[in-house]
Amino acid sequence: MEAPTSKTPTPPPQVGAIVIGGEHPGLGIARSLGRRGIPVYVIDDQHSVSQFSKYVTRTVRVKDLRDEIKAVESVLEIGQRYGLEGWVLFPTRDETVAAFSRHRDRLAEFFRVTTAAWETVRWAWDKKNTYDRAAELGIPVPRTYNPRTEQELAALYSRLPLALKPAVKENFFYATGAKAWRAETPDQLDDLFRRAIRQIRPEEILIQEIIPGDGQRQYSYCAFFRDGKAHSTLVAKRLRQHPREFGRAATYVETIEHPEVEELSERFLKAIDYYGLVEVEFKQDPRDAQFKLLDVNARTWGFHSIGVPAGVDFPYLLYADQVGKPIERSRARAGVGWLRAVTDFPTAASDLWARELTLRSYWSSLRNTRAESVFCLRDPLPSAAEVLMLPYLVTKKYFVTSEGKPENQAAGDREDADLPVSGSVE
Repeated sequence: MEAPTSKTPTPPPQVGAIVIGGEHPGLGIARSLGRRGIPVYVIDDQHSVSQFSKYVTRTVRVKDLRDEIKAVESVLEIGQRYGLEGWVLFPTRDETVAAFSRHRDRLAEFFRVTTAAWETVRWAWDKKNTYDRAAELGIPVPRTYNPRTEQELAALYSRLPLALKPAVKENFFYATGAKAWRAETPDQLDDLFRRAIRQIRPEEILIQEIIPGDGQRQYSYCAFFRDGKAHSTLVAKRLRQHPREFGRAATYVETIEHPEVEELSERFLKAIDYYGLVEVEFKQDPRDAQFKLLDVNARTWGFHSIGVPAGVDFPYLLYADQVGKPIERSRARAGVGWLRAVTDFPTAASDLWARELTLRSYWSSLRNTRAESVFCLRDPLPSAAEVLMLPYLVTKKYFVTSEGKPENQAAGDREDADLPVSGSVE
């Protein structure tokens, strides 16, 4: 009779991460976690640079991530197909944040869900909710109106120019291909309102004052927030954006110290019982020097990869919290730059030509850059792929609407959009 032999127990499989959306914010998550040996799956409904990263274990294409039910069903099916039970979900787009939040209980039966519950997310998802809650908390916001009929617009003529924008970004963008519209005259305002009302409900149409100034008046508070307080934080200032006056996306940002922006942001996030990664956007109004809340992004933002060189590894903080690993508080150091080369080079050239930027300040920003949105010496293929994919990206984002019709302003308003579009409003 053979003596029993002892066997080393097989360690449980490592908990990985599932990133929904493979544009450069998703790539930043994959690199953050992949460098630590954490397996990363990327789910997307289009080709993206992340599929070429050595830090991505597998990329899975699905037909549709815009539809809420289809997105949730696809993620659950893929999780079951590949045995990803207990993995951590990282949505990178607003529509998947909303889907995961609304179906959080169902997803949480199989995954670790990093998205907060809907009673929290709804304050960020709908800008009308955002502005109403901020006003209740004494946080300044741009003057915003919600006319329901054309007759109500006449009272706003004296306040032109104004921006017409959606309360819910996705509903408007996928219908129109634009982030917002600018009205200079009463006729323009009337016409844009009629166009908007054909696409979205009147209660979703916001008319908002335009705060003067360019991106250098825009600030972002970025944090991992939990238990009613900020665990780790970063504040950044847009030094270049496109378009220059009404920026749709940052092209160069730099970390700073700004206690007032921090206090306003944390007041809002505590009031809505926020959990997870978040970016809160403000613009300083030169007319009264107030910092006015523009937007709350309940997800990773376009330049979140600035956190690693600045000392705050946001994706890993959230992952570690989900799997129960101890994490130390961190605070970003000032003076660290992030660059989106594919859009910053033409933006900087335009600003230099217009004398809005000096060669000295441009060179200084390049010296301070510690993170580029896609380029990385240790992971070079996504950057090479981005160059080769530019025709595809332009076609996908700029010339095809959600219905597949040609459209010359079909760029998204998210920070993950790749090329500039003129006339958008913050």
